[in-house]
Amino acid sequence: MPIRQPRQPFRRQTRQPVRHRTAALVAAAACLGLGACTADDGRPDPTTSASVSPSPSASPVAAEALQPTAPATVLPAASAETAALEVVRTLVASAPVVVLADAADPTAQGAAIQQGARLGVPVLLGGPGVPPDVLAAELERLGTRWAVTVGATAPVPDDVTVVVADASPTPTPATTPSSDSAPTTAASPSASHGTRASASPSGTGAGALPRTAPPAPVESTVLLTGVTGALPVAVANAAVMGVEAVDVPGGDPRALAGTVQAFAQRRPAHVVALGDGFGAPDRLAARVATASTGVELPGGGQLVFPAVPGQPGKRYVALYGTPGTAALGVLGEQDVPATVARAQGQADAYRPLTGDTVVPAVEVIATIASAGPGPDGNYSQERSVDELRPLVEAAGAAGQLVILDLQPGRTDFVTQAQRYTDLLALPYVGLALDPEWRLAPDQVHLRQIGSVGIDEVNAVSAWLAGLTRERALPQKMLVLHQFSLLMISGREGLDTTHDELATVIHVDGQGSQPAKAGTWATLRAGAPTVHWGWKNFVDEDKPMLDPAQTYGVQPVPDLVTYQ
Repeated sequence: MPIRQPRQPFRRQTRQPVRHRTAALVAAAACLGLGACTADDGRPDPTTSASVSPSPSASPVAAEALQPTAPATVLPAASAETAALEVVRTLVASAPVVVLADAADPTAQGAAIQQGARLGVPVLLGGPGVPPDVLAAELERLGTRWAVTVGATAPVPDDVTVVVADASPTPTPATTPSSDSAPTTAASPSASHGTRASASPSGTGAGALPRTAPPAPVESTVLLTGVTGALPVAVANAAVMGVEAVDVPGGDPRALAGTVQAFAQRRPAHVVALGDGFGAPDRLAARVATASTGVELPGGGQLVFPAVPGQPGKRYVALYGTPGTAALGVLGEQDVPATVARAQGQADAYRPLTGDTVVPAVEVIATIASAGPGPDGNYSQERSVDELRPLVEAAGAAGQLVILDLQPGRTDFVTQAQRYTDLLALPYVGLALDPEWRLAPDQVHLRQIGSVGIDEVNAVSAWLAGLTRERALPQKMLVLHQFSLLMISGREGLDTTHDELATVIHVDGQGSQPAKAGTWATLRAGAPTVHWGWKNFVDEDKPMLDPAQTYGVQPVPDLVTYQ
């Protein structure tokens, strides 16, 4: 019988050695009034001339795309000039024409972005992060033959024709800001397909340029922004190459419903991220793969506890017990529809008390500690997946989180968790370990308080994280119940590094409120970095805290359960 439970590759061109000259060139008198000047080798003479239109019969030139090969590329993007260069190195294999400006001149940058968009060419910035020799090397790599300069710029190699453009950007219509929860998507500069008409930029001293054609776009690639300040030139360079920018506040594409849906719509094969705040490329790739499924957790997004500045977090309020058995907690006091409704009502009582999203939940005892050994001798009654599925699926359909609780007796937590793989494969189902009911081979329930070693806990978290990662599931909650330090030996070694999990230590003390506060303080002292849960015992607490009093506990519990 169940126990009533009391608690305590890019292309290079071969070129001559690089020599530098300033952007301010002396016009060759012999060239004035001519359609274009050519050097003896047939290249345009690198001097300024009157603004002219190239011959209609001239073949257009275009930048050539460089397709990323890795699922995720993270660029340091330490400054505007380095970010612009890094995007070009990542997405552009060659560019016969580039636009140059100075990183210290925002007005010139704006004009340069417009010139780059009109011509369909990348923009490079000079500055401390991109000194002249680095800029010259990049022009060499790109095979650049013409440079449109906007404002003061660094020297360029001798064999690059310099064309001086107007440093004042043309006013553009204001854009409508995105909502807080939706990603900010950078608008791609307009570019007509086919060759452009006169490619010569407007402005005094403008030189002759060839006709330019739009580059073939980089395929199935998205640029991620949102962890650095504004980097408009870097974003514009990506847009010229057909790469859309999606804003990812906080750097985790799983965090907000808007970003999850943005990735679900695009399903990119590659992402290029601006800023080290996006983390390691392999982790970012896994996060993008999950976000691209579009599957969300109750409360929105794919993180159990999102932490995005300016956005609400999440807190959970749960009923605890097992279906059909009132003696084990309030969850079993009514049928499935009434349980789902009761969980919703319990969470509703907390919503006026916080700016965070309050998510209703049910914590279902899946394996029940038993007084006798049972047929398998493990002192645990394992409920079948079919028995639990009606409540699990009803709760999920109602937008509630489900947590499966394990009381394993003399078996181990990993073995029992694996019995419920089919349920844990559902995106809204998490897992709880109840060490009080984890027995040694010679122990019996209620004669001793059970316990578990940290290695077994970490084995469960590794298995659950692997399942979540392999199936590209949203993050899962892993709950560790505890009311005594002895219940989890070696707790300081708890592995909290799994990106797929959010770990909660749930404080289960019951009785008087001073005693419960003492247990709370004791368990929090020296604890690993985790989230925290609080349990209200309807019958055993003297008195039981009401919702306002429960949220008066500091820190405010992330998970509140009722038994």
